[in-house]
Amino acid sequence: MPAPAQGFGEAAEAWLGGVGRLRDAVRQTLVAHQLDAELAARFPVGRRLRVLDVGVGQGTQAVRLARMGHEVTGIDLDPRMLEAARDALAAEPVDVRGRVRLLAGDARETGARFAPGSFDAVLCHGVLMYVEEPGPLLAGLARVLARGGLLSLVVRNADALALRPGLSGDWEAALAAFDDPHYTNRLGVAARADRLSTLTAALAGTGAPLRAWYGVRLFTDLAPDEAEPPSGEELERLLAAEERAGRTDPYRGVAALLHVCATRD
Repeated sequence: MPAPAQGFGEAAEAWLGGVGRLRDAVRQTLVAHQLDAELAARFPVGRRLRVLDVGVGQGTQAVRLARMGHEVTGIDLDPRMLEAARDALAAEPVDVRGRVRLLAGDARETGARFAPGSFDAVLCHGVLMYVEEPGPLLAGLARVLARGGLLSLVVRNADALALRPGLSGDWEAALAAFDDPHYTNRLGVAARADRLSTLTAALAGTGAPLRAWYGVRLFTDLAPDEAEPPSGEELERLLAAEERAGRTDPYRGVAALLHVCATRD
């Protein structure tokens, strides 16, 4: 999870307290499966990729990709998030630690910070909801992506923004969500949702058009923050149902999050 422009502050601890719990586990697992499938479709098996993780958060995806042999650069604005990522990395073998570089920085400066075409894959998961005008950020991400590379975005789904408050009985918030993409998330932080159609048009304008998209967290989005994932076969069935919904219409269109994959061809 990235920090907003000023950092998460006290909300960082609330976010980190949810790491590994049900909602986080579903999100991270689904995104990992979808990301791996998209990378496998683009690159030969065994190729070591140059990966940029913008808004690296606690480092879940960065560490996982480094375990797979990829070279990962992670940036985040929030110092508490970077500390958590460093703690996670410290528990890894020395070869994994050597494949990850963690930097402090603002996601909006990505295009100016790195040379064009520097990375085979660029991840930007949970960042756009804290950027009021995502166009320049998307252009910067596409700029540092190599030809043939993959851009992976995880965003709040504006087309499903009314579902969470509506199913919770908050009718005022549900009605507002139909017309206004702005909302306050579970951390108490002001955020903004994106529509797939708007993202598709924006990505086409950057030279990295949409390749594929998935829904993330449909059935478990209303789970309490403290809910723990089940174990064994029950967890496997839960993830199978979420994964199937995430690639099946009309379900994926009303998932809480969208995982949008674009390619620079």
